[in-house]
Amino acid sequence: MNPPKKGQTRTAKGVFETWEKRTQLVKTQTNAESAYNDAKTIRLKALRLEKEALDAEAARVAALTAPPAPVKKPRVKRSG
Repeated sequence: MNPPKKGQTRTAKGVFETWEKRTQLVKTQTNAESAYNDAKTIRLKALRLEKEALDAEAARVAALTAPPAPVKKPRVKRSG
């Protein structure tokens, strides 16, 4: 941003207009960054949900195709 001209900042109106321009510029930049971050968050959330769905499906398939767990024999207590 170019520095304001000397004549413009010597009056109260000039100072106020310069302040307004800077404030508007900051608001515009903040809104643009916020919109970018919101879009990024939505995209990342969609990717995460898709990955979780794929992982859940893979776990379900693995559980169906896994061999049954071996049956453990009960221990016999011997008095000694």
